[in-house]
Amino acid sequence: MQTYLFIAAIALYILCAALPSRRAGLISAVTVAAWALHGAGLWLEVAAAGSLRIGFAAMLSSALWVSVAAYWLENRNFSLDGMRRLVMPSAAVAAALQAIFPGNLIPLEGKSSLFGWHIAIATMAYSTLTIAAFHAVLMALQEARLHAASDRKSFLSGALDQLPALLTMEKLLFRMIGFGFALLSLTVLSGIVFSEQLFGQALKWDHKSAFTLLSWMLFAALLAGRRFRGWRGKTALSFTLAGFATLLLAYVGSRFVFEVVLHKGWA
Repeated sequence: MQTYLFIAAIALYILCAALPSRRAGLISAVTVAAWALHGAGLWLEVAAAGSLRIGFAAMLSSALWVSVAAYWLENRNFSLDGMRRLVMPSAAVAAALQAIFPGNLIPLEGKSSLFGWHIAIATMAYSTLTIAAFHAVLMALQEARLHAASDRKSFLSGALDQLPALLTMEKLLFRMIGFGFALLSLTVLSGIVFSEQLFGQALKWDHKSAFTLLSWMLFAALLAGRRFRGWRGKTALSFTLAGFATLLLAYVGSRFVFEVVLHKGWA
């Protein structure tokens, strides 16, 4: 059942990415339909009786599912059509990966009720910072287009021209980073304080923990630099993408290596 839901969602995501910008009403409707189908497939795939099915593809798919919702909500207040050209194909790929790599079942028996909350908050943090990374990429493309001598049209050029001013985009970016950082802080804190209740063992400093903490430090430095040194522009974009790349290695890269390369379960 969920395979068909994913296939339908993928088709609608691709359609949504291909629609011309002037079809705003249709784009909004297709986005909602794709998001609903993706969410239904995600729920049926991840939720099982007394257990959760979690893997690198499930984390990536969940993040892009939330990112689609964030795009849809933000696009109602600001013209972010350029983000559609990035988010929709990425969501299609994430849904396809989850259909191919379903992940591993994690029994919930004996685990604290905090475990589900920890996973949910971690997913929300990753999702929020994912959409912030898309936003940063758009800002970089927007800035490059402002300084480009050529007026040649491309897949993104028309959508980039419709974006809000860079200062407005920057305010949106830091609003998303601030919210994502708060969620990431809760994720790190809960992982440290409640490690034994969450995972049945004392805190283990492995590659996942190291990358997550490094990502937290990068975003903390970015927000502090913004607050006290007025960081913006290329510095802000570089820190955002570096922090996201590090988080990607922690949550998706490590799981990909365990599941696909080493063929091991949850670790």
